[in-house]
Amino acid sequence: MTERLADISRRIQGVHQLSAVVGAMRAIAATRAQQSRGQLAGIQAFSDTIALAIAQALRLLQGDGGRVDRRAGRRGLILFVAEQGFAGAFSERVLDAARADAADAELFLVGSRGARIAAEHGLRIAWQAPMAAHVDGVKLLAVRLADALYAAVPDGGLRAVDLVFPVWAPGEGLAVERRSLLPLDPARFAALPRGDAPLITLPAADLVARLAEEYVYAALCEAAMRAFAAENEARVAAMVRARRNIETMLDRLRALERQVRQEEITAEVVELASGAGMLREMRG
Repeated sequence: MTERLADISRRIQGVHQLSAVVGAMRAIAATRAQQSRGQLAGIQAFSDTIALAIAQALRLLQGDGGRVDRRAGRRGLILFVAEQGFAGAFSERVLDAARADAADAELFLVGSRGARIAAEHGLRIAWQAPMAAHVDGVKLLAVRLADALYAAVPDGGLRAVDLVFPVWAPGEGLAVERRSLLPLDPARFAALPRGDAPLITLPAADLVARLAEEYVYAALCEAAMRAFAAENEARVAAMVRARRNIETMLDRLRALERQVRQEEITAEVVELASGAGMLREMRG
């Protein structure tokens, strides 16, 4: 009985250690999610500024501004999946959202763990990179991704590229968004105020091309930052669920410990009573 009680005590101690690990993981994920949300406002402001500049510069172009037919050529998909574990069905949700086109598309994957899941599903990955470990690394990741993308457009035969990335909404949980990235559609900027035609020192086509590169970079930064935030929010939610399971496990172990201790006390009392009875018989 004593050995059983000691075993239960060791199990309780082990669960307490697991609880500490879960708490630390939750704290780290919550901090990263908060940092990424703080960065998003600046990224969106930058993107809005570039979009307005493109809307004004398009006034200088004649015709359709170089519109590309999305139906021609191959499609590229940029998928942001999980970098680490303990994030629930994070990667599966993203892959499911892109499943209809993933088999025939050129896949650019960001996220090491999700890339392994995609490979297990038989998807061919053209380019893969790990997600940034910290918010400061997201911008560098966007640069690497843009370089890989430009190497495939148009030399690689890609004529249309979409972004597929997860977002986290408070109270609603994980959702997956899909946005068209390339080619840039001039109709997208038609609703923005254009004002007077700007004064330029570059040919209009060169100016629009350079602004388009900045716009693509901003879009990649936003998608990567939202995915970074969503993964960490999903991990926070997973750690909250794990913490509840741990508390339930601890309650059961404590109840079992009390039961075993009571059984041990009862056995000792019975043994003492039996010994006292035998002693009286011997004296009698």
